[in-house]
Amino acid sequence: MLIENIFTLLMLIVLQAVLGFDNLLYISIESKRAPEDKQASVRTWGIGLAIVLRLVLLFVLINLFKYFEDPLFQIPWVGVLEGSFNVHSLIVLLGGGFILYTAVKEIWHMVYLEEHDKGETPKKSVGKVVFMIVAMNIVFSFDSILSAMALTDVFWVMATAIVISGVMMIWLAGKVSEFLRKNRMFEILGLFILFLVGVMILSEGGHDAQLTLFGQKVEAMSKSTFYFVLFVLAVVDIIQGRYQKKLLRVKEADLNKDH
Repeated sequence: MLIENIFTLLMLIVLQAVLGFDNLLYISIESKRAPEDKQASVRTWGIGLAIVLRLVLLFVLINLFKYFEDPLFQIPWVGVLEGSFNVHSLIVLLGGGFILYTAVKEIWHMVYLEEHDKGETPKKSVGKVVFMIVAMNIVFSFDSILSAMALTDVFWVMATAIVISGVMMIWLAGKVSEFLRKNRMFEILGLFILFLVGVMILSEGGHDAQLTLFGQKVEAMSKSTFYFVLFVLAVVDIIQGRYQKKLLRVKEADLNKDH
């Protein structure tokens, strides 16, 4: 039994790492909103508090799962908008919508606003940034916790996996943030991935709520589709970057010939 639990624990750690990528990206982008000298501590506190809340959420879901699944209200607008909403679907829909809003707002700022033209990011208070990291972590938690509950019903196994993945996330968040800081060209890619994450979470919430728009059922985006689109975005970004460098070299060579 112990060997089986250890094997399940290893599987859960890998699963948490895979499912935590989108969360990690959000944390890295959001932490930039804090003053520069506070960003590392913001990530640590945000993820640390999120780990505690994930453990609480795990305990609540194990014991009160049916209350999260019971319908709260329905929208019976036949042929236009239909759905049956519960606590789970509402949290996921609100979280997905906010992530989508955040990605669009950041892309808009980066392209148009003056502070981004100067290479600066508007700052928030440390408390606000930590709160946003913790709040969004709750949204991301549902997917990973429900996946863990599908693999095992042993609480200490799931709790240990959550703690270990959280510690890994604290370490990796700093690495990802540093990478984005040194490679600003990948920031747009990161924001579009975050946009895609918002779409995926919204589709999951809509599917859970059995949402129907103009007679068409909302289907959840599969993880395989998400990672395929993510791969395509990364490849396009790399090719685009290399092509731009090639064009710059050709332009410089032409200028040198003219002189």
